[in-house]
Amino acid sequence: MWYIAKLIYRITCGSGAHQPQFDEQLRLLEAEDEAAAFARAIAIGRSGEDRFVNQDEQLVSWTFVDVAELIAFEGTLDGAELYSQVRETEDAPAYVNFVHYKSHCIRERLTATNERLVSIDL
Repeated sequence: MWYIAKLIYRITCGSGAHQPQFDEQLRLLEAEDEAAAFARAIAIGRSGEDRFVNQDEQLVSWTFVDVAELIAFEGTLDGAELYSQVRETEDAPAYVNFVHYKSHCIRERLTATNERLVSIDL
């Protein structure tokens, strides 16, 4: 069975005297049951911890916090919603243009690698 796990990491830079930062990652897992998926998500989370020195010579730590969500998928995964976020912006046209630009970059990459493009009218 397939599962989606939301892994949470805390990002600390230097002494941590900054606005708290967290990275939320959605990971697709295949496991026999929910307990196995949960154990695998924790193992992946722990293996993703990292420490490095940034360009300002500050120690940056990515510390695994926990698994915040674990969702089972039954049936087909084709077309399943994996992520959703409501975004508020003060400049809607700029956001729409940014989305179209990102899509354009994907199309360009596919064209460069000679992948088959499907024409879609938006």
